[in-house]
Amino acid sequence: MAKATQEFGEWPLKRLMTEIVGSGPKSADDMTREQAREALQRILAGEPDETTLGAFWLANRWKRNNPEELAGYTDIMLEESVVTAEPDANPVDCGANYDGKHTSAVLGVGAGLVAAAAGTPVVVHSGDRVPTQKATAYKHVLDELGVRTELEPTESAEMVDETGFGFYYQPAFNPGIQELYERRDMMGVRTFVNTIETVANPANADVHLGSFYHLAFAKKMTDLIEESDHLSFSRAIFFQGMEGYDDIRPGYTKVAEWDEGEAELEDYEIETANYGMEMEAEDLAVDDVTADSASITEEVLAGERDDDFADAIALNGAFRMYARQDVESLEDGLEKARNVIADGSAESVLEDLRAF
Repeated sequence: MAKATQEFGEWPLKRLMTEIVGSGPKSADDMTREQAREALQRILAGEPDETTLGAFWLANRWKRNNPEELAGYTDIMLEESVVTAEPDANPVDCGANYDGKHTSAVLGVGAGLVAAAAGTPVVVHSGDRVPTQKATAYKHVLDELGVRTELEPTESAEMVDETGFGFYYQPAFNPGIQELYERRDMMGVRTFVNTIETVANPANADVHLGSFYHLAFAKKMTDLIEESDHLSFSRAIFFQGMEGYDDIRPGYTKVAEWDEGEAELEDYEIETANYGMEMEAEDLAVDDVTADSASITEEVLAGERDDDFADAIALNGAFRMYARQDVESLEDGLEKARNVIADGSAESVLEDLRAF
C-alpha cells in the first residue's frame, strides 16, 4: 500500500468521507478541485482499500459531483492514465457512454462511416463490456463487422488518417481506468468514472459529441470542459441520445451546444418528423444489439435498406458533419449523407477499415 499522506497530500479517501462527502446526499459538502485531484491520484495508485473506495464512489453518487470536482478527476486521468495519439486529421470525438446499449441498435458506427465518407473525420472510443450495463458499445459492433479494434493509440491515429474513421481502445489508451474494471464491476452502480472516461479525448480532437439523460447534465459537462486544464475541446455538442448513447432518438431530441468563449449554452430541439422521418423509438429496437447493429450497418451502407434505420444512420451522420461545422445545417448534412451512401463511398470506408 502507498504511503498516503507523504506521497499524495493530506486527504486520504477515508478522511474525505468523514469530513467532506460522506454525510449523506443532503448534508455532504463538495470537495475542492485539489481534493478531487488527490482522490483520483490515490485511486489510480491503488492506495484505498476496497471498502473505502466503494464507499467513496457511492458517496459521490449520492451527493452528485459538481463541474469543479469532475474537472479535477478528469485532469488527473489525463495526466496520469490517458495516452494520446493525435492524427493529422482533426476528427469529431464521439464519447458515448462506455457501458453501452441493450435495446436499440448502435447507429454511431454507420453514422461515423457516413460522415467520414462525406469528409468529416470521426473518432470513437470505448472499452469492452464496461460496468455497469456491460452492454454493446462501439468495440463490439466493429468486432462483428470484422474491423480490428485492439489497437495501440498510434495505430488508432493511423486508422483515422488512412480511412477517415478511427477507433481507440480504452485498455490501450487509458490503462489506469482499465485497471479499475473489477472494482467498478463489484459496485453494481455507475460512478463518476463512467462520466469522465467519455471525455478522455485520446485523439486530442477540438470537437466533442456526447450524450446526456437530462439537460442539466449537459451544462455540467460543458462546465467541466471549461474548468479542465487539459481538455482541448473548443466546441462540444451534447444531446439526449437513445439509452444515453450518442444516437439521436426518434421523435424529439434535446440538444445543448457549447462553443469556447460563448457566454451561454445554446439549447434547441431536433424533431425527426421535420426531416420526413416518421419513426418511434421502438422502430429502432433490435433483438441482438451487437449482431443486428452490425448487419444493419452493412445493409444501410450497401444501399440495401430504405427504412427507419437508414434514415437514422443518415441523420446521425449529418449531425457529426454539423458538429464539426462542415455543413451549414442538418438538411445539408442529410443530403451529403444520402449521397455518399448512394454512390458507395460510405461502404468503401468500411472496406478500408476492414483492410486496415
